Amino acid sequence: MNIFIGGAWPYANGSLHIGHIAALLPGDVLARYYRAKGEKVLYVSGSDCHGTPISIRAKNEGVSPKDIADKYHNEFKYCFDKLNFSYDYYSRTDDEFHKDEVQDVIRLLHKKGLIYEKDVEQIYCEHCNQFLPDRYVEGKCPKCNAIARGDQCDSCGELLEPLELSERKCKLCNNEPIVKATKQLYLALYKLANEIKGNLEKSKDNWRVNAVNNTERYLREGLLDRAISRDLSLGIDIPIKGFEDKKVYVWIDAVLGYLSSSKKWSIEKGESYESFWNEKAISYYVHGKDNIPFHTIILPALLSGIGYERLPDRIISSEYLTLEGKKISTSNNWAVWVPDIIERYNVDSLRYFLLINAPEKRDTDFSWREFINSNNGELLGAYGNLVNRTLVFVKKYFNNTIPKGNVNDRKVDIKRLYKEVGEHIESGNLKIGIEVIFEFIRSVNKYFDQKEPWITVNSDIKDCSNTIYNCLYSIINIANLLNPFLPKSSSKIEEWLGIECNQWKDIEIKEGKEISEFNILFQRIDKKVIDEETNALVGGDR
Repeated sequence: MNIFIGGAWPYANGSLHIGHIAALLPGDVLARYYRAKGEKVLYVSGSDCHGTPISIRAKNEGVSPKDIADKYHNEFKYCFDKLNFSYDYYSRTDDEFHKDEVQDVIRLLHKKGLIYEKDVEQIYCEHCNQFLPDRYVEGKCPKCNAIARGDQCDSCGELLEPLELSERKCKLCNNEPIVKATKQLYLALYKLANEIKGNLEKSKDNWRVNAVNNTERYLREGLLDRAISRDLSLGIDIPIKGFEDKKVYVWIDAVLGYLSSSKKWSIEKGESYESFWNEKAISYYVHGKDNIPFHTIILPALLSGIGYERLPDRIISSEYLTLEGKKISTSNNWAVWVPDIIERYNVDSLRYFLLINAPEKRDTDFSWREFINSNNGELLGAYGNLVNRTLVFVKKYFNNTIPKGNVNDRKVDIKRLYKEVGEHIESGNLKIGIEVIFEFIRSVNKYFDQKEPWITVNSDIKDCSNTIYNCLYSIINIANLLNPFLPKSSSKIEEWLGIECNQWKDIEIKEGKEISEFNILFQRIDKKVIDEETNALVGGDR
């Protein structure tokens, strides 16, 4: 079976924070799991390098927009590599191939009558002397009355047009803008409503609840056509006569990156991308809840409009991750920045905490206290302790070689684990999946204690040997089960035991095999770090 996995494209105008990683990490778990199952996987993403925020940052820093996009694209790639994200292809929206693909899509949709010209009134700032991109108009949401951007309300999730806001202000200069006539191109969403609704009905059992609820609400209220062109300085040129001075709106640009990067991967690898985009394939889209309408309405509309059958059928849309009880705010520096945390902490500790504390069904919170407690408790105290105590025992009493033994009930338990954890991963319930594995880790620690090998090594060497054999068998399978979640620590255990784990099934071990040099799997973090990190966050030092 072919599995397509698309991770949302982070915006290349600033560093990643832990909220981004919490939303994107499920994609890597899915990719690693399906590869272990022997399925063909295409896992893609990229950097969104267009839009006004990049232009403004470039102007403020006295560099070109490309300099900004290059800086953060390269930083993103470094962070994802460090976090062991296993993308098959990581692209960028200012790639020439992507630009050509987006323009081809627009031409085709226009030719089919799904893109049309419309006279519109648009927000214009006389002080800044420019039409304002939607994100740079701020005002009150017509649905919930909260302060919202001109494209979307973060409070209620409503997709908006700037003219719908009341008490509008230009976010660049804080002046009140005017309304000015212009022409734009619009995507005729109303013509594609049946395809969007049909995809929802067919696929919603495999979507997270927030995606189902949001999409049903948009359809119930009636789909509004969306502008695909904007008066911007940075972006892909509109390939339609009379609109050459306008750019492609970033929301159509970015979501088409899934298709363009698949094609680019296909060309570079000599593989077929079509097999990941037909009805026989399974497609996952992994993102935060603010991106739901772009993946459940806009993307299906674009794909069905150009004739693709495989529409998004599995939506892994996370809720928000807060920080120390407050909403993450990049403008106020209330964030834990990924380039910083990955240099100072074990990346598997970060992956574990963001998975066990994942905002799958509700908002969750990152606190330094809980992060450090999870490292010292579950990772070090349970998992690391099991591995260390077992390997130290083998080194001391069995000449560093796997002793003789056999597995009975433990084999049954482990086979059940592969099936159960696999089902949780496939359904996007990663938190439950990793919880089940750690329940098993605790049971093996209990088994070690109950069997008392430190006593039986002198009184019943056969029983002691069998106990340690069972623990080693459990450890290598735990490492294999955790490989999609915690690949760095899993690869260490594989290396120590000299056993390669690359299949989603129980791994056998052989008596007499020598264990290589090993060390501590997870280091303890001093609890004084909790106050240090919290104070640094409040003071904005990091």
